[in-house]
Amino acid sequence: MRKELKILARLAAPAILTQLGTMLMGVVDTLMVARVGTEALGAAAIANVWVSLILWGSMGLIFGMDPIVSQAHGAGDGRRAALALQRGVVLAVLISIPIGLLFCVWGALLKVAGQEPELAELAHEYLIVQIPSIGPVLVYIALRQYLQGRTLVWPAMWAMLAANGFNVVANWALIFGHLGAPPLGLLGAGIATSVVRVFTLLSLVAVVWWRKLHRDAWVPWSWQALDPRGLREILRFGIPVWVHLLLETAAFVASSLLAGYLGVSSLAANTVALNLASLAFMVPLGVSIAASTRVGNLVGARDVLGVHRATRTSLILGAAAMSVSAALFLGAPLWLARLYTHDPVVVTLCGVLLPIAGAFQLFDGVQVVAAGVLRGLGHTRPSAVAQFLGHWVLALPLGAWLTFSAGWGIAGLWWGFVAGLGAVAFGLVLWIKRVLAAGAFSAR
Repeated sequence: MRKELKILARLAAPAILTQLGTMLMGVVDTLMVARVGTEALGAAAIANVWVSLILWGSMGLIFGMDPIVSQAHGAGDGRRAALALQRGVVLAVLISIPIGLLFCVWGALLKVAGQEPELAELAHEYLIVQIPSIGPVLVYIALRQYLQGRTLVWPAMWAMLAANGFNVVANWALIFGHLGAPPLGLLGAGIATSVVRVFTLLSLVAVVWWRKLHRDAWVPWSWQALDPRGLREILRFGIPVWVHLLLETAAFVASSLLAGYLGVSSLAANTVALNLASLAFMVPLGVSIAASTRVGNLVGARDVLGVHRATRTSLILGAAAMSVSAALFLGAPLWLARLYTHDPVVVTLCGVLLPIAGAFQLFDGVQVVAAGVLRGLGHTRPSAVAQFLGHWVLALPLGAWLTFSAGWGIAGLWWGFVAGLGAVAFGLVLWIKRVLAAGAFSAR
């Protein structure tokens, strides 16, 4: 297990940095847009809800490549991995079309929902200029998953680090009017986001081409990239992951809406706690990526004992990583809250919420790593079912009842998530045990 731990850590560390880099770009965007004005910040916030649900949720469809590429790599089948990449790129281009159409209608939907027309129009403009980057960012995801499945996790890290530097410059130039560009405000932020996504893809392609990372896992483009059976295979794995991401993202959006009914201070405290929990979540998410790769590789190599060992070690590593953030949330909630705000009411509420968040850190770490293990095994449906039952059948209804009927306030919402994430973690671990006991995994 010590040897397995080193392998997983080597895969997880760059993946964690990549995820943190992705999150950091969002933080920088928010800080810079905030300097434009409150209206611009609000418009960006409601636009990014749609981006999270529609664009980032759709990444799950591309994640259907994971078991195919990782198992093909473990089996030494470079041709199958190459075809999976090409088909992933084809899917990325195809699904970018309906996503772009959905971006076009968000402003109108906001007006129908009763949002202020000026705010809805700003959000619409911010999204429209991002449409050209939808295809490139999904192609980037496909290339990243192809590399990760072949244990090449560092190229995406370097591409993301370069993109973060470029993002600061692009925002500075286009939002405030520097380097010969006019000051475009929120519109400039949207254009910068679009340009940075293209830059990130080009950076990753450049690294792959320069270091010849596609060697031994590449075939010339052909009509096989359009083979309906191959595309359906990716979708068979990817649709449940898409549902999983959509349900999980929508659940936390719903929690913010519910928190808003309790007043501005409760909403602010909920936002701070969610931000800190999301930051901590990047660590087990990196472990999940490593687990998916490692387990898939071992499945492809038909190393049954190795699959059992990697699964066990991954789950332990995920729980151990989250125990650190749990201890921090439990031990220093007020200090963490003051990093965001000095409002005494918000800080006090965070002092209540963060220890509760600490209580579900272990569950959150185990469930995301378990989902990664299942992707490596080629079993993606259980995660989608668990997310629906855990978040939408248990966490949100229970949290809403505790909050509004039992009188627990905002804390009730978070105790609902403790119950829901605990149920998800327990259910996925039981499913993994069932799959491993039955030997129900294969390289095909």
